[in-house]
Amino acid sequence: MALRNYLFLFGIGLIWGSQFIFQQIAVADLSPVWVGAGRSLTGFLTLLLTCKLLGITGHGGQWLKYSLIGLLEATIPFVMVAWGQQYLDTAIAAILMGTVPFFTVIMAPLIIKGARITTVGLSSVILGLCGLLVLFYPDLKSGGMQASLMGAAAIIFAAICFALALLLLKNVTKEHPLIVARNVLGVATVQILVVAMIISPITQLQPTTSSISAVIYLGVMCAGFVYFLYMTLIKNAGPVFASFSNYLVPMVGVLLGATFNNEALTIYTWVALVIILLAVAFNQTFEARKNKIDPKQLKAIMS
Repeated sequence: MALRNYLFLFGIGLIWGSQFIFQQIAVADLSPVWVGAGRSLTGFLTLLLTCKLLGITGHGGQWLKYSLIGLLEATIPFVMVAWGQQYLDTAIAAILMGTVPFFTVIMAPLIIKGARITTVGLSSVILGLCGLLVLFYPDLKSGGMQASLMGAAAIIFAAICFALALLLLKNVTKEHPLIVARNVLGVATVQILVVAMIISPITQLQPTTSSISAVIYLGVMCAGFVYFLYMTLIKNAGPVFASFSNYLVPMVGVLLGATFNNEALTIYTWVALVIILLAVAFNQTFEARKNKIDPKQLKAIMS
């Protein structure tokens, strides 16, 4: 396989994995809702410009679907993850967001006609939940760190919403993936800005250069440019290869947290990371064998 595909894969993992570092910088000076609003807006503008430069146009319509997906894929996750990171290390936040594939397995039968939870899927979910228990075992044992557990609950809720949005995206038809991503971020921007203006008026903001820079990075790179890389990788190497980013994102998040934030990673953190990555690998290996993607169909979708 071409070296470029591996570079794209590594780039995707690095960008999405780095979001937790920059979100922690952003929430130090800005409220979570404004971090989410800024990320969504700059991401939308980035994809708007990308689509114009590439000459990609949409067919219009389906705005009710975009509104629901935007709420679940961007509005809630962008705010909830930022809020949760006020109380958690970046490494733990990265691991928690690595649970998205498990919630996708659980909710697929509720959204996709004919989908069902297989023995393999259920096994991977149970293994992943064991990883979460290991991660928070010290807090659960001591009965303390209530704020940390609340932060974790917020990020897990964000992961559930994101997984649900991924399933709903299958109902958006006859549209280029970059247009879909652009429209989703567009409606999410409106949703978050309305909430932000109500609960945290802009006159109360006291941003710093570092927090503004972090939000711009989150929007341009983590909510904008990375989608271009991801869609390009799917087109060139297939969705199975692109899905390997599920392993890189939590690993990159953990390593960056230890390197740049000097976070003390306990044995529980490392064991939980390994268990969750094994669960993802277990599920994706069998799913890849079961779901054969027709290359001609994939090319038609991406064109």
